[in-house]
Amino acid sequence: MLIRYFPTNTKFEFMRYRRMSFPFSALLSVLTVVLFFTVGMNFGIDFKGGTLIEMRALGPTADAGAIRDRANALGFGSVEVQAFGDGREVSVRVELQPGGERGQQEVVARMREAFEDAYEFRRIEVVGPRVSSELVQSGTLGVILALVAILAYLWFRFEWQYAIGAVVATLHDIVLTIGFFAITQIQFDMTSIAALLTIMGYSLNDTVVVYDRIRETLRKYKKRPIGELLDQAINDTLTRTIMTGLSTGFAIIALAIFGGEVLRSFSYTMLFGLVVGTYSSVFIAAPILVYLGLKQGAETAAPADATAAAAE
Repeated sequence: MLIRYFPTNTKFEFMRYRRMSFPFSALLSVLTVVLFFTVGMNFGIDFKGGTLIEMRALGPTADAGAIRDRANALGFGSVEVQAFGDGREVSVRVELQPGGERGQQEVVARMREAFEDAYEFRRIEVVGPRVSSELVQSGTLGVILALVAILAYLWFRFEWQYAIGAVVATLHDIVLTIGFFAITQIQFDMTSIAALLTIMGYSLNDTVVVYDRIRETLRKYKKRPIGELLDQAINDTLTRTIMTGLSTGFAIIALAIFGGEVLRSFSYTMLFGLVVGTYSSVFIAAPILVYLGLKQGAETAAPADATAAAAE
């Protein structure tokens, strides 16, 4: 028997909130831009260059304070030390040193000399300035190409209004996620780029499901107001949207709890993106069709078989 968590005649009036959701999202987007240029993001070694060392204490606990004091005394400039795991593990981030690769290797050698008697060196990453610059370019290019591909796909699959609406909603998700990084100061590295691309994919999938039901509803009802039809389409996919979000959310929460320090920033970012992506599909991607002038007449006769993804 099919389980429905919302009645089939659910009639939440989502469109009435578009006059609040758009200014709210615009305000958050402007705030994100301000935070990006004032506070900035906590770029990881992938983007800044430098040395990351993860150590595990041979004794019962790791003394992060003593490690910080001793590492700072080595003269490498600002050193960040963070304990994680069971209290015996610690990560040490040393800023980029002059002298190219030789300078970074000196950091590793002197850190080994200072701590090898009490700590096991479990992971060492050295990223030079040239590599970090290439990673910035590659990551940015990957996000831009993904947005272009989304626009082209939806323009081919639907009408131009849908394509623009999906891209606006996806940009909204990216911008707010960047704001999340700026506020929380979670380290932004290549894993974060993977999280951004995953959020884009999830948000786009949710948006396409809603759009497919909107297109089907517009074909079925020719004389009802556009706002009413959009409300019905969103209500028709509400169970699917919430159940998909909850099941994905539970998996991400488990990843955040048990995935360890390496996956924690990815998990937190994904959890935030999941909420923002679901919000944008309902309160940004669908209502923007009204402002883009979508009308029932724009939906020409098409095959009756709507995409199965829109079905509950």
